[in-house]
Amino acid sequence: MPQNQESTRLKDARNPNTPWKKWGPYLSERQWGTVREDYSPGGDAWDYFTHDQARSRAYHWGEDGLAGISDDKQLLCFSLALWNGKDPILKERAFGLTNSEANHGEDVKEYYFYLDSTPTHSYMKYLYKYPQTEFPYLNLIETSRGRNRGDFEYELLDTGVFKDDRYFDIFVEYAKQDPEDLLIQITIANRGPDPATLHVLPTLWFRNVWTWWPGTQKPLLKQVSGQKGMHAIAVSHADLGERYLYCDGDATLLFTENETNNERVFGKPNASPYVKDGINNFVVQGNQNAVNPDRTGTKCSAHYQLNVAAGKTSTIRLRLTNLAPNAVGDPFKTFGSIMQTRQAEADEFYKSVTPPRVSAGEALVMRQALAGMLWSKQFFFFDVDKWLEEHGVDAKKPGAPHMRNSEWYHMLNQNIISMPDKWEYPWYAASDLAFHTVALSTVDTDFAKEQLDLMLQSSFLHPTGQIPAYEWNFSDVNPPVHAWATIFNYRTEQALSGKGDLEFLKRSFAKLMLNFSWWVNRKDRSGKNLFEGGFLGLDNIGVFDRSSPLPTGGYLEQADGTAWVSMFSQNMFEIAVELASHDSLYEDMAIKFAEHFIWIANSMNQAGSRGMWDDEDGFYYDVLRLPDGNSERLKVRSMVGLLPLCATTVIEPWQRERIPRAMNALLELVKRMPELRNSIHPTGPGHLGYGERGIAALVNPDRLRRILSRMLDENEFLSPYGIRALSRYHKDHPYVIQVNGRDYSVDYLPAESNTGMFGGNSNWRGPIWMPVNALLIRALLSYYLYYGDSFKVECPTGSGKMMNLFQVAREISNRLTRIFLADKLGRRPVYGGTEKFQTDPHWKDYLLFFEYFHGDNGAGLGASHQTGWTGVVAKLIELFGRLDERQILELGKEAGFARPPTAASDKKQPTAA
Repeated sequence: MPQNQESTRLKDARNPNTPWKKWGPYLSERQWGTVREDYSPGGDAWDYFTHDQARSRAYHWGEDGLAGISDDKQLLCFSLALWNGKDPILKERAFGLTNSEANHGEDVKEYYFYLDSTPTHSYMKYLYKYPQTEFPYLNLIETSRGRNRGDFEYELLDTGVFKDDRYFDIFVEYAKQDPEDLLIQITIANRGPDPATLHVLPTLWFRNVWTWWPGTQKPLLKQVSGQKGMHAIAVSHADLGERYLYCDGDATLLFTENETNNERVFGKPNASPYVKDGINNFVVQGNQNAVNPDRTGTKCSAHYQLNVAAGKTSTIRLRLTNLAPNAVGDPFKTFGSIMQTRQAEADEFYKSVTPPRVSAGEALVMRQALAGMLWSKQFFFFDVDKWLEEHGVDAKKPGAPHMRNSEWYHMLNQNIISMPDKWEYPWYAASDLAFHTVALSTVDTDFAKEQLDLMLQSSFLHPTGQIPAYEWNFSDVNPPVHAWATIFNYRTEQALSGKGDLEFLKRSFAKLMLNFSWWVNRKDRSGKNLFEGGFLGLDNIGVFDRSSPLPTGGYLEQADGTAWVSMFSQNMFEIAVELASHDSLYEDMAIKFAEHFIWIANSMNQAGSRGMWDDEDGFYYDVLRLPDGNSERLKVRSMVGLLPLCATTVIEPWQRERIPRAMNALLELVKRMPELRNSIHPTGPGHLGYGERGIAALVNPDRLRRILSRMLDENEFLSPYGIRALSRYHKDHPYVIQVNGRDYSVDYLPAESNTGMFGGNSNWRGPIWMPVNALLIRALLSYYLYYGDSFKVECPTGSGKMMNLFQVAREISNRLTRIFLADKLGRRPVYGGTEKFQTDPHWKDYLLFFEYFHGDNGAGLGASHQTGWTGVVAKLIELFGRLDERQILELGKEAGFARPPTAASDKKQPTAA
């Protein structure tokens, strides 16, 4: 990575004495309605702890807030509270509908944007749009409840509260003077036609640990004397030490306690008159007794009352620092210059990671995608054993009653973790996290590796070897992409620095061995190397709920599950080869995983009803195994049948040279069982590709052409905006199977789901999903490394335009990127028909990275801030902006997924993943 101030900070951050990452955007956007806060008998998290209660009820396991930050243990928190003089409550957190209130599952009903962040959070910028009229809480709930799954979602813009631009743009910026010294700037812009009043309440508080862990020392906030024209709050905490928040300008400090208002929530007396909603009750209700006149507590707001003229802005400055009043002098003397310096350094950093030939529009997409990735970090705290104990369950005792996640009582999670979406999914998901690291590797390889390490730690990984899925059900099954992300990040760092982190690779390999064994022992019920898996992240993609017992009885052998494990085998093989260069003991492991791949391919590609390949259709399908011994292919043309393409890995000549004993063993195996050659892509002596490369692939050349002819057909999978999750063929030809007099069907749905399966808030029956598109692009690049220009296909199918597989990969990437780019009319497909986002200068260049996208028009759907895995678009922009097809072909080993070294490469050495 080119040297600049931010890259220097990243290196310095490895030293505990210079903790540049200690303070960051680690607050959730939503803590209410989560499993962690659920103590209901029936496990109804949404109804047990509601948004309405959140202002009055102290959280147990975490905190939330607008544009919030905290330390990396979330002991001290800071965020923004607002009041327009009309709302019934302070705006302290983002509002949204619960799973039962919305017609397509839970949905945030606010407009906020992650505009910028460096990886050390030395500079961050956030935008929140706040209506000047009363926020329509009840309107949103009642109107949405009246809509069905076939209706559009009712959005905040639809309510009319932004009419005549009567709203405030509120920009929140953070700049670090040093690791313990944060400058905070809040800029309020009145976009409306008239002057408007706004109460701005920057709020500082402690996460409540003293109530939940008796004996814990209670911290303290108190007002102290500051310089003339400003106020100061002293922070005293046993672990954090002494800190101060300096507030510039005319403000009143309001103090209360971050403790539950038991009287309001539970109808029981309060121990103190000063409770969590005290500041709300003082400002909104005028209750003068709701805040502490002694100006001490565990929650405090600086209350600014602004009248902002039409079209004008006002600015508030604060500073959170470890410098005491007698040491800091004027805390705002150098405020402006520091803020400008950090902004300039952020520009310099992103210029260094953005390829020169990337367009200005693509650079904007890339930067905001990465900003979203970095803002989506969250402190995640969950001691499952304590949580179960608080529910009256001791899961360690034989015969204990079953409770959600009771088999995961070993888990103690208290880490900064990359979240899929801090409002809709404020909890980690194992497979999502692997994709997050792919995008994060562009800006922070250390954090990317730390995230992969986390899931394999003993406090996460189950003793059986299973990686936890997500807090609603840690035992559900996510796709095993962790090994792929591990070797990817290793190669990325190798390309950037010239040296891979072998210790990271070794410790990952050891734990991934446990996870691989779990898959083999738990998800291949008949020992035939054909895998199930169930859900596997593809919500409602099939005829049946794959996580539940089938209505037919029997079980599914899944084409995607089997392909995932095949790819897992290949990834482990590659890691073993890398480690064998330094320790020959790993050569035996390379043999083991190569054999696993061969056995899986042999089972999956068997002819007739025994395999998953359908020669008539030229496609892979799930196989339904019935209790009577019969079987049936479920002929749904979906991403399930495209994923076998992803089980593809190129073997470079230098890799074969590292494991001569393993290569001889594998050659002996196929010599002894020549029929095994027929089930894999031809490779080895007599079948080497460009640059003497070999290939490990489930799909042979003939099947590759047949699958690609469907995948690149615009009447099937190829959308103007990427690869659909389900073929458009099913729009006119739904797949239907009848079981016990009931029809189960799959038809093409380019937008939201029409089923409540998995909550009904995501859909794999037609939309475009970024992560699997990225894996297909990786597969195409791998095939290109093997074939070079010797293998070409029509793209699109029927167009007569022939492309090599690099060009096909680039075409798909361009279509994905096009979702976010302004066209000739200045319109972005991601925003569909929402005119405000398409034409208003104060909206149109602020991007949201949705969970998935309309299969025909590219409009964003699902969770609106799931930069998590949609952020991988940043990696695609970087990839195709930095390397052309000849560079990739010569550099080898999936060079496109990392930056090439600046010096001439030794072709016998790996350069990228």
